[in-house]
Amino acid sequence: MGLKKNDKYFMILSLTAAASLFLWQRYAKPQEGVMAVVERNGEIIGHYSLDDGQRIVFEEEGYGRNVLMIRDGKAYMEEADCPDKLCVKQKPVEKYGESIICLPHRLVIRITGGEAGDTDAVVGALKLSDEIKPSG
Repeated sequence: MGLKKNDKYFMILSLTAAASLFLWQRYAKPQEGVMAVVERNGEIIGHYSLDDGQRIVFEEEGYGRNVLMIRDGKAYMEEADCPDKLCVKQKPVEKYGESIICLPHRLVIRITGGEAGDTDAVVGALKLSDEIKPSG
């Protein structure tokens, strides 16, 4: 039994909608006011706008060297002298909540500002007062 005419239309419509959503998320204009907050050992050591292209060098005795590059509304670790270089291999960050972490140098770059409403999923939770009670 083959696909009916309406099934084919539904599949084409679904694929078109999925592709459009993917392209919109991928190429949407970066939000204004988005900042890269840099922390070392939990202490904030800098705030940098993703609107401005810049290259920031973090070099401190006992921690090594990291170079953060901000370009086209994205931040990425351009270079680091840590042994594993995992921070350099991470993808560029641009959206609220994303981060780059260099564990050997105790450096964290996290994105703040913009719209926090861009969520991947919505999870509900029960309050204690909403506890489900057995019937009967």
